[in-house]
Amino acid sequence: MELTWLSAILVGAGYLAFGYFIGSQYPPRFLFSHRLLTKPKDHSLLNDNDTKKKNSKSKHKDPLEIEQLADILDDFKMILVVRNDLKMGKGKIAAQCSHATLGLYKKLLYRAPKALSRWEMSAQPKVVVKIESEEDMLALQERAKSLKLPSHITIDAGRTQIAPNSRTVMAILGPVEVVDEVTGGLKLL
Repeated sequence: MELTWLSAILVGAGYLAFGYFIGSQYPPRFLFSHRLLTKPKDHSLLNDNDTKKKNSKSKHKDPLEIEQLADILDDFKMILVVRNDLKMGKGKIAAQCSHATLGLYKKLLYRAPKALSRWEMSAQPKVVVKIESEEDMLALQERAKSLKLPSHITIDAGRTQIAPNSRTVMAILGPVEVVDEVTGGLKLL
């Protein structure tokens, strides 16, 4: 009986040592992004032209101001503003809302990760409202920008129901109270 316990402990210790060895030699790429595992390059050796080229091609911009709100406010939501004057079908609206959600998500992934995390922890609420014209949508976007809320407008390719380059749906994300200041008067779709 004591021999089986001893052998189980030895086998367990062997697996633990083997796992430690494998983990130290081959970092777990499936748990962490490759960017997190690699060290940033030292740009001090580059001349000014190289630095400007490097910065102009960089996808990582400065963090958005909404990050500060994510530290103090808990409830975040996303509003999807659909242009009613385009008379899109239900499937088209669903596709355009998906594009707008993904577009805003990608925009916030590196520039406002705390805000995105707050939204995700709030169960990712999304509310779809309608607006009557492109001009009204652009005015709404300006209002969102004035309150430092991130937004994304989806522009359709024009392959199916509507004209090319039509602005179809705008996504806005932020604290519930601030987002409601921008879109509070709009009707649900």
